Amino acid sequence: MATSKPWYKDGLRFTCSECGDCCTGFSGYVWVNKEEMEKLAGMLDLEFDEFERLYTRKIGIRYSLKEFPNGSCVFFDEEKRNCQVYEGRPRQCRTWPFWDSNLRTEDEWKKTCESCPGSGKGKLFQLKEIESRRDVLKI
Repeated sequence: MATSKPWYKDGLRFTCSECGDCCTGFSGYVWVNKEEMEKLAGMLDLEFDEFERLYTRKIGIRYSLKEFPNGSCVFFDEEKRNCQVYEGRPRQCRTWPFWDSNLRTEDEWKKTCESCPGSGKGKLFQLKEIESRRDVLKI
């Protein structure tokens, strides 16, 4: 039985423009697991419990990073327009824009390209890399 290839079988382009749009401007969830929280706590030289209290909120049984009232991620520096914990950023951030929700259809990808200046431009990601990122977290 032949497996059909996804619509993006020839790859997709993406290069982060460092605009910060994915970190700001709208409320949402940046899911973090215990391992990611431990890594970030270590980067910030905090005990796990203190990191959890200061920087996360519990949503059901999961944890998400807190946001500022304007919707920006708690780790987004508005003045410098960058992530303060970039090297330890959660898997959700590392796998953007290759999320399941952005790849379902070509139209969804086009919408992503309209809202993210780096999507559809720059480095060509091959199918294998896209799929490995897509499989990390279903969003």
